Amino acid sequence: QVQLVESGGGSVQAGGSLRLSCAASGYTYYMGWFRQAPGKEREGVAAIDRDGDTRYADSVQGRFNISKDNAKNTLYQQMNSLKPEDTAMYYCAAGYGPAHSFRVGVYNYWGQGTQVTVSS
Repeated sequence: QVQLVESGGGSVQAGGSLRLSCAASGYTYYMGWFRQAPGKEREGVAAIDRDGDTRYADSVQGRFNISKDNAKNTLYQQMNSLKPEDTAMYYCAAGYGPAHSFRVGVYNYWGQGTQVTVSS
């Protein structure tokens, strides 16, 4: 059993930046960030494997950067040039594969979420 704890959410104005962190209690193979806005389905934002290879949703490509410190079992997401449409609850997820998936059902472990609100 792996526990995931997110931090770093908050409220910013459009164009601002935030950095999310996710501390894992144990070893993780594949990790990702998802988000869910009110009334919408949870969607994949970014994913990373143990070698550091990444995948991004088109909507955040070039603005978000996912990274991982394997020694600390900690996942990060740097979010720049934030837009109001990025407003959502952001969740950290971990699983055993396949790599770089944006399918919710692939991931075995989920954090409690951290709210990101971007105002115009």
